[in-house]
Amino acid sequence: MHILLANDDGIQSTGIHALCQAALMRGHRVSVCAPSQQQSAASQRITLLDPIFVKEYDFGAEGVTAYAITGTPADCVRLAIYELIKEPVDVLISGINDGYNAGMAVHYSGTVGAATEGALNHLRAMAVSVHHEATQEMYDYTAHLAIAAAERYVALKTPPATVLNINAPLREPEEVKPVMLAPLSTANFKDFYIRRESPRAGVYYWMSDEGSMEAPEENSDLDLLNKGHVTFTFMGNPTEHSAAFASFVREIGRLDLRA
Repeated sequence: MHILLANDDGIQSTGIHALCQAALMRGHRVSVCAPSQQQSAASQRITLLDPIFVKEYDFGAEGVTAYAITGTPADCVRLAIYELIKEPVDVLISGINDGYNAGMAVHYSGTVGAATEGALNHLRAMAVSVHHEATQEMYDYTAHLAIAAAERYVALKTPPATVLNINAPLREPEEVKPVMLAPLSTANFKDFYIRRESPRAGVYYWMSDEGSMEAPEENSDLDLLNKGHVTFTFMGNPTEHSAAFASFVREIGRLDLRA
């Protein structure tokens, strides 16, 4: 397979290099288009008004074409498939992210944003993340798991614009529990901000690192991660996944709204 790697942690991050090494060890071709610096929480934002600078990057692996890009994770994917990578891509893998992208975090995640951009452009797309305290051994384990999953995912029939979102728990590889198919938790963050005042520019705020989170629902992705499982979550266009929305629209259509 030809695997395109992207991320939001930057082209020098541990996770993207672990994915590259795992892919090469399993005999795959690898191309890399990743941000030149940290772009976490960029979601699927794209750059409209500023130039995007692209530089070839020595990824330290023979045969790997790599580019460091000043734009967002989504910019990296768009430039890869529109301009930079000339050979067909079989699967896009975004990650491995330094920190979970589970539950409602997927809506902020640049890692998931890059994968979603690939899916919208008709690529098989995956986002892969580990706990932020993961060891190198866990990064390597997750990388090999992701590449093995990708080899099978490319042949799986899925609805259009589907993203396979993988998260690995805070465990050592030998302690990891079986992979589980899991829905996204709807538990939400409660962040706090520190108010300060500049004598010249006025009031400003820093996000505190003392935020809290609601308890996850049983058997949701966050719950299963806390119990030591790797979670696989399929995300995509909700109209492809549930008949409930169609029923709702039919009900609204039958309403008599005339005054």
